[in-house]
This record gives sequence, structure tokens and C-alpha cells, in this order.
Amino acid sequence: MAKQTTIFYCKECGTEVSKWQGQCPGCHAWNTLVEAPAQPAAAPGRTAARTGRAAVQAARPSLLSEIETEQQVRYSTHMKELDRVLGGGLVPGSLLLVGGDPGIGKSTLLLQVCRELGQDGHEVLYISGEESLRQIRLRADRIGAFSDHVRFLCETDLDRIAGVMEEQKPDFAVIDSIQTMYREDVAAAPGSVSQVRESTQVLLQLAKGLGVTIFIVGHVTKEGAVAGPRMLEHMVDAVLYFEGDSQASYRILRGVKNRFGSTNEIGVFEMRETGLAEVANPSEYMLSGRPQGSSGSVVACAIEGTRPLLLEVQALVCRSNFGMPRRTAAGTDYNRVNLLMAVLEKRAGLRLSELDAYVNVAGGMRISEPALDLAICLAIASSAKDAAIDEKTIAFGEVGLSGEVRAVSQAAQRVAEARKLGFTRVILPQVSVKGARAAAGDGVELVGVKNVREALAVM
Repeated sequence: MAKQTTIFYCKECGTEVSKWQGQCPGCHAWNTLVEAPAQPAAAPGRTAARTGRAAVQAARPSLLSEIETEQQVRYSTHMKELDRVLGGGLVPGSLLLVGGDPGIGKSTLLLQVCRELGQDGHEVLYISGEESLRQIRLRADRIGAFSDHVRFLCETDLDRIAGVMEEQKPDFAVIDSIQTMYREDVAAAPGSVSQVRESTQVLLQLAKGLGVTIFIVGHVTKEGAVAGPRMLEHMVDAVLYFEGDSQASYRILRGVKNRFGSTNEIGVFEMRETGLAEVANPSEYMLSGRPQGSSGSVVACAIEGTRPLLLEVQALVCRSNFGMPRRTAAGTDYNRVNLLMAVLEKRAGLRLSELDAYVNVAGGMRISEPALDLAICLAIASSAKDAAIDEKTIAFGEVGLSGEVRAVSQAAQRVAEARKLGFTRVILPQVSVKGARAAAGDGVELVGVKNVREALAVM
């Protein structure tokens, strides 16, 4: 019996090496090499058949003028939040990866999508490798009635699944989940690097060959990335992450890769007994339960894709009982908070070096946009001075190391969102006042500031 050879794959970039190394020679990441059985080489006859004139006829380059550029057809899921993240709808023949923590609602979301597509007359195939048909039925009964265009299959053998899809030729398909699928000719356990990679390759060929749109559900690791090789995300057309606390009722669907649309859009959903419900106005939800007349609370406006979101930035500054003050940041970058506190101490004269500081973005959102800088500075100063900021005021702007307040993009859209929710005063960079004046109208006062000193004076 021949000895089975193994090779090592990098989970980040897919580089193959013959023996284990601490650092990947391709992407230079540490501790990313995993062992997997080597794939058998192709038969000599098959290789020879692809040489010479046959290979030339199979691969023919095209001129740019020969490529058609007509508008791509899209199918609506009848879920506006999902369509927004997808860039307007589902593209035929695309392969989409949906990741998220266990119990976050991935299967529920895709089951609702199957229901909506089935009611439009599309043929849908839902394939589950984790649940029985009875379990799927119990969950489907909570969502609503399904049409006869939606069919269900419990199977993990990908060769059988490919045969069913070639026979049924559905318009849409769901694979729940990719970690449970396997191929018999791959000598590895389901969920391993080899199986996930080969399974995704087969599904990619089915999507492009049959023109079927396939959703793939992927489990995530403790770091929040999809379990398996990193190259899985490079193979698919779109990567969507379902975020949020499984114990809370609100979920955020974020697109981190999309070949057919923007990668910065988000969709907000609420988990209910009947499934996931869309949240039409996320800003109103983010500000619900906001304290009145409390110090350390400022409303800021961030942009996620094309959508402005109003968020409450909270800060708590108190006397430290230890030699080294404590700093904590939730929902924003920890190092950015330390930088802004140093700017306040140096440029605005606030003594913060001996104080503990806790900064939080309410609502469970994580924002990395620098437009929150001014709101964080005002919240910290408000808590340090124990002076409440007017509840009808919002602030946005980037703060530099010299204390200057720099312009941010889409200022007019931010002001328009603040006006829609009843805010009457906006503190923003001085250079952005002119462009935002038309969106403010007569009901919103624009207060332009050049540096943090002027912003604290306005506060």
C-alpha cells in the first residue's frame, strides 16, 4: 500500500509547502500552516489531451470591444436591507458567503430569502447539512407559508448535491453550511482546509456553469473570520457578515466584499418570533433610550456606505485609584481614544493624565471612521467638567494632532439626517459649513469650528 503524502496549506493565502514552518513564505503570517493530504496528480493521458491545438482552441483571448456591457439583471429579495447590502439585488450565477456567530440568525435570514424568492415563482433549493427536515419545518412554520417552488434537501455529499442541482436546475440554492460538506475523493474530514476549498470550488463551477445563485453559510472562528482557508473569501463573489449579540434583538448585516456593489453598506434587522424584521430607520434605534441632561453624552453622525447613521457617543471620566489610569474603548479604536485624550490635554488644557476614561458607542456598532473624533472629544470634556451638552446638538469632524478640526466627506448628508430626526444644532468643521448650508435649511443652526478649543467653547 502506497504511503499517503501530505502537504501544508496556509489558511490566509493558500500557499503550499512540503513541511511545516512557523511563518508562511507567501504572506509571512505566523502559525497559519495546517496539514492536509496531497491531491493525486492528473493522469498523463488527460494532460496530453490538453496540449497542442486542443488547448489553443479551448482558450481564446477576447478583445475589449467584443465584451458585452449590458446592464446586469438583478433579482430582488423583497428585503430592502439585504438588497442594499448586495448592491441592488441578487445577480444570477453569483456565489455568496454568509458568515456569523452561532445563533446569530444566518439560517433564519436565508430561509426568509428562500420564502420570498419562492413566492416570486423562482425555483429554490435549500440544502442543509446540520438540520433534519423536521427541524427546518419547525423553523419555517414560524416564518410563514412557503410556496411549492421551494424544495428542501438534507445531504452532505457534494457529489450527490451536484447531481441534484444539475437535474433540478434551480434558480437559487442555499448550502448550510460549507463546513459540513465533503467529497469522497478528498481524503480529509469535513470542515478541513482541503474539504472546504474543494467544496467551494465545486459550488463555484456549478454557479457559473448552471447560472444558479448560491448562498454558502460559513461558521466563524473566535477571531470573527470564516473558519477554513482565507482563500475561501477570494473565491466567492460576495462576503456578508452577520454581526451582533445573539442575546440582543438587533442584528447588523455588513458586506465586506462585493463584486457587484459597494463594500461599505450595512443592513439592520431585529430578531422577532416570526423571524428577522427590517429596521427602516437605524438612527432612531441607535438613539433609543438616550439619557436626558446627562454629562458625557454626545450624538455623532457616521457614514456607512451611502447611509448616514446617528450614534450616541458616551464617555465617563473619573478619578483614578491607581498609579496608572485605566482607558477603555467599546465600539471605537482604543488607540484613537488615547490619541484624542492627549490632544485634549495638550491643546485644550484639560488635565486627563490622572483620570480613568471609558468611551462607548451605544447600540453595539463598531465605527472606525475619523468623523467621530470631535464627538469623542466633546464627550470626554463633558464628563470631565460634569457639564451636559444640549440634547438637540450633534457633532462630527476629524481632529488632528495640532487640535485642528478637519473636514469629513458627505457633510450635507449628515446634516440632512440630523434635521430629519429633529436636531437643531450641528457642530462641524468650519470648512464644511458652506457645503452643508443648503441641507440645514432654516431649522438647523450650523456652528463651524476650526479647533477643539472653539468646540469646547461652544459646548
